[in-house]
This record gives sequence, structure tokens and C-alpha cells, in this order.
Amino acid sequence: MKGLVATPVNDLQKEFNALCEKGGGVKGGPTRGKMLEVLRDYGKKLNAGASDEVQAHLAAFPNANPWHVCFALGICWGHLAKVDLTFTEAVIGCLEEINDPDLKTAGSFHMERGPEPIINSIRGGYSLFQMVQLPETLPTSLKSLGRAQERWLSPILNPKLRPPYIGSWNATAMFMTALFAQPALAASQVDPTPILPPGGPIFAGLSILYQAGLTFSPPDQADLDGQGFEPGVLYSNNDLLAQLLLGCPDWSMTDVHSGVYLLGTKHPHSNSWIS
Repeated sequence: MKGLVATPVNDLQKEFNALCEKGGGVKGGPTRGKMLEVLRDYGKKLNAGASDEVQAHLAAFPNANPWHVCFALGICWGHLAKVDLTFTEAVIGCLEEINDPDLKTAGSFHMERGPEPIINSIRGGYSLFQMVQLPETLPTSLKSLGRAQERWLSPILNPKLRPPYIGSWNATAMFMTALFAQPALAASQVDPTPILPPGGPIFAGLSILYQAGLTFSPPDQADLDGQGFEPGVLYSNNDLLAQLLLGCPDWSMTDVHSGVYLLGTKHPHSNSWIS
């Protein structure tokens, strides 16, 4: 099978293409066992840096609401904003009380999509925090983190209550960053509780794996945060991640998620995330 990643931007994608060329799998592409090992190893590499990042930001703002810190990093991990303590501080200020100076500061850390998606995400997040009461500290069990996510999702799943620009990524990314704040807890996750974010690279990675015969069904397309919201996508694509998890030992849902993300990303600097 010809390599399915047209222009590889990181080492995982290069290894995947090499395994496609080698063949031996159900569609003449990579064997399932070997490819899952590659996803596992690279996913763990990416996650080690992610945990350090979350813990550093939480430590920098010990008096802040930890959910506000996690929400700020979720915006960064959605590649809307650069990771920076000043950005996180501005988001914390806005989520405590929405204000123009902090919005302006936060928007100044924008990536290629400009400041507006950041500002819209923060305004939507502020509205949600006014509606939803979350625990004062980050939950220390997957079950309690899942219950907190259910509270957060409740108004999001109601079209009349969902704030603008709170879609599939902003609905879930905060809980992934909360997981990374507790590496041992993240390492214990073997089912979709809490739900992990879908997003473009996850959809692309799952699509590539389906083309190679490594998943049993194609992923559902997740809408952008500024568009409509289809909650079923969250569950169906997380189920595909859980199917991949069963095929290889010694990894977690976040390892699967990060491995698939690296396979699907087009970010030109993604190799620096794992070096």
C-alpha cells in the first residue's frame, strides 16, 4: 500500500507511511499490532510534555480556579493561542469577570485564525461558568471527573442554552487538560469517561486508520466550535479510540488520543512536540 499521509510533517507519520509500504495488514497496509505500538509510543511522548505544561500553569496560579487554568490551556491546545503564562493569566481574569483589557491581552496571543476565535471562546466559557457549578478542586477520580463533565455538557446540549462558539472542542478540551494535571489518573483511563475532544486532527487520524483497515468504521465529522454542534460525534469518535485501545497493552485513552492526533495533524512544527 502506498503511504496514506501525502506530506508527512512528523516522525510518526513517516513511520506510518513506511509501514504502509511494508504491508502485511488486512488491506495490504500496516499490520494492526505494529501500528498500534507506534501510536502508543508517540502518544506517550506527547503526553509527557503535556502533563508538565498543565502542572506548570496550575502551579503558577495557585489561587485561581483550576478549571479556569484548564480552560485557558484547552484554547491553546486547540491551536487558537500560543501557550504562555500571560495568556493564561488574562483568561483567568476574564473568566472571573469578563473585561476588555484581559480580552485584548488574550487575543494578542492568537495563532493563524486571529484573535476573534479566542475572544469568542472566552466569552462562551464565561457564560458557561455562570451557568454550571463545578467542584472547587479538580476531581481525583475518573468517575467524578466524568460527572463534572456531564454538568458542563448539560447546557451545551441544549440549543437554547449553548453559548456561541462552544462546540465539540470547547465542550471537552478542559477535561482533557484536567486529566493531564494528574498523570497517574490519565494513565488509568481505559474507557471514554471523561469524553476526549474530537477536533480536525482526530477526525483526520481516524480517517487514515480506517483507510488502512485499522478501525472498523469511519469517524463522524466534528463541527467547528463556531458552527453547529452534534453531540453524537463526541461519543462515536471516542468509541473508535476505545476500540484502538483494546488492540495494544500498556496505554490509556489519552495515549490513544495523542497518537491519533499526531497521525492526523498538519501542523508543520508538530515534530518539535515529541522531540
